[in-house]
Amino acid sequence: MKGDVSAALFAPGWVYETKQPPDFQTAQNHWWSLVEKSWGIGKHYPRGLPFYSNFDQGRAHHFSVDGVHILDSSWNNLSTRGFQPFLEYKDNSTLNDIKVLVNFNGASYGGGSNITFKGRLNKGNAYFTTRLFHGKLPLGNSPLYFTYSVKSKADSLLGLILNFSSGAWEKKSVLLAPAKVDHLSGKFSTVVTTRQLENLGASSEWTIQESSISLSEHTLTEISACCYRPDPQIVKLDDDNTSDQSTASVEYYAVLGHITVKSSEQKSNFPPSSSWVVEGEHIKWTPSSEDSKTVSVKIIWKLKDGIDSTFPKYNIYAKKAESASEFLGVARVQAFYVGDYAVPSGSSGVKFFIQVCDVDGSSQTLDDSPSLLLKPTT
Repeated sequence: MKGDVSAALFAPGWVYETKQPPDFQTAQNHWWSLVEKSWGIGKHYPRGLPFYSNFDQGRAHHFSVDGVHILDSSWNNLSTRGFQPFLEYKDNSTLNDIKVLVNFNGASYGGGSNITFKGRLNKGNAYFTTRLFHGKLPLGNSPLYFTYSVKSKADSLLGLILNFSSGAWEKKSVLLAPAKVDHLSGKFSTVVTTRQLENLGASSEWTIQESSISLSEHTLTEISACCYRPDPQIVKLDDDNTSDQSTASVEYYAVLGHITVKSSEQKSNFPPSSSWVVEGEHIKWTPSSEDSKTVSVKIIWKLKDGIDSTFPKYNIYAKKAESASEFLGVARVQAFYVGDYAVPSGSSGVKFFIQVCDVDGSSQTLDDSPSLLLKPTT
């Protein structure tokens, strides 16, 4: 604690219980902005690689994996909470400003949250920036690889601004932009056009942007979002008149699903399903009606040959006969308890899948994931 002062802050509880206006999330940002002004920022991230955040706060009203919506109900699991953005609170906002919030209700790319940017922005040279992360990441001789997911409307474009410093106190700002931005090129040290990746698993509404940058002997100090529109156009009104639409204010809406920063392009190397031992303990089948039974089981898994797993979490699914896989929950340890799971009578059983997830946010396909098949007892 700054100034060697010990203190306990219960800000979320106080903000919620006293119903601070205008809403809980905005009041939260306001509270912590006051703390930041007084004490500064105590923690910085990213500090190491890989760095990944889907902005999950461990609670939401839905759940997604790689942009695919797999759960449509409220849940609370603080173990899924990821790195949170340092969103800035602005108490002098106007109707033309972009509002930034962690959103639990809109579509998410991973987990149950996203960062939503909505408001109004000029069609022309106007752009809006806001800080996301305050880092201390030294760069070596290898490039940094950035990947992020975006869902947006019309001409609402979303890029990332990377701020760097060097030992000589030299500062550089780099804009990673998914489209040509000649009108913003003079605002940054460098503008890098991102490459859109083919998105096989996620909804077509999500686009995945990727880019890399090399700046040896520099430190990444900040990651910000940049809301902007394509290069301004001269719109012809009739044969005799043209109008510069650069000052027209129009609606802006974009959603940031996740950010990944790595030191290599190489994808995660997941062990094949044959490398795992999956077992069920305390298995109990119970008739619940003429049409179904329920099963309870503690599922445990480990790598063969006694190798310790370094994967941070596992998504658990169940699949009955020809039905689609059903998401059950997330495990941070190599065990998961399923209680009273309904299985139709006469079914050949139920298969549980353990989807392995890596620290960079990637996850193994279900077809390649370890599994456990349980058949009902007679």
